[in-house]
Amino acid sequence: MKAYFFYVLYTADGYFYGGFTDDVLRRLATHESGKGAKFTRVKSRHPLQLIYQESFETKSDALKAEAAFKKLTRSQKEMFLLAHKVDKVWQ
Repeated sequence: MKAYFFYVLYTADGYFYGGFTDDVLRRLATHESGKGAKFTRVKSRHPLQLIYQESFETKSDALKAEAAFKKLTRSQKEMFLLAHKVDKVWQ
């Protein structure tokens, strides 16, 4: 069965970027090469750190997780990440 993932990147300029994919490492490489989402193409956002990933059985569930994360405030995103045992990399 194919897995789908929701992932979070932390950018060099201090932002969180949430995304969805079926291959996290390939997608990270795409972002790092400057060919990913418009948000991650900005050079000042590099290097990017993959700080969280979660797998889902369906594409729909992964997309819902991404959408929910993107609606959170900065402090809510931080609380989400801490609740999911992500080492604090942000200031």
